[in-house]
Amino acid sequence: MKKILCFGEALVDLLSNTLDDDNVTQETFIKFAGGAPANVSVAAAKLGGNAYFSGMLSSDMFGDFLMESLKSHGVKTDYVCVMSDAKTALAFVSLDQEGERTFEFYRDNSADLRFAYSDFQTHWFEDCSLFHFCSNTLTEQNIYASTAYGIQMAQDSGCLVSFDINLRLNLWATDDNPRLKILPLLARCNIIKASKEELFYLAGEQPSDDFIQDVLASGCQLFIVTDSSRAMQWYTQAGKESYNPINIQMVDSTAAGDAFVGGLLYQLGQLNLTKASLTTLCNQPSKLTPIIEFASLCGAHAASRKGAFVSLPTQQSLAEFRSSI
Repeated sequence: MKKILCFGEALVDLLSNTLDDDNVTQETFIKFAGGAPANVSVAAAKLGGNAYFSGMLSSDMFGDFLMESLKSHGVKTDYVCVMSDAKTALAFVSLDQEGERTFEFYRDNSADLRFAYSDFQTHWFEDCSLFHFCSNTLTEQNIYASTAYGIQMAQDSGCLVSFDINLRLNLWATDDNPRLKILPLLARCNIIKASKEELFYLAGEQPSDDFIQDVLASGCQLFIVTDSSRAMQWYTQAGKESYNPINIQMVDSTAAGDAFVGGLLYQLGQLNLTKASLTTLCNQPSKLTPIIEFASLCGAHAASRKGAFVSLPTQQSLAEFRSSI
């Protein structure tokens, strides 16, 4: 299997021991390894994929924890850079009664933002089928430029580009407009995943279906729209399909979307796709639908457990989860 290269932030999720509306006098936080693209790399690796993570880690105690966590779950860390003069980003996570989460980020000049375009190496993209990123590496000019450079290197090497919007507005400066950073990149991506809310935000005044058709016309081949536990849709040049996820008792939604993407990239990675063969796949709903269903099951597995890396399925745990529902 060729490489699946996930680029971006790895950070530490500090998960509250209380629910948002609990009246608890002593709140504590449990440390979990996380960060959206890091989660995706772990999801793909735990399923058996040839997953690499690329980004900048700090040499502080949290950075060491992240590095060891990535390795322990089978992610190849050959392309991880480490620096000593910046700290690891932290995300304090609170859950409500339904398992939905809110984030409070501490990410001021953190190590993940200090990855420079010159840190990318050409050989990283050799024998690589998929390059994945999300919008958290578009929030500041340096890391935006690095992300755009990585996308270009991936395209030049024949890699498919995957973009999970994963919009966290509280990571952006109040005077910044995320749409202006995100929209120009959509045409450079083969696979895009957005939540329904993210789709509405990006589409603006344009009807959502019209917006998606414009994105597909610009070069995207697969546009997936998720809607929590409600029906998801995906769009290709061949048309629109939908799927109703299984119903579960949600415990923690923190890594559910990343598990979905990791499961999707794992399945696509097994096919060693090119742009042409992805087009062929997208024109065959009977073959693409089981891949989407597998990814959805991965997302449900993650949502049924607390944490990020630890909630992501292996083939065995996924089979056990499937048989239990």
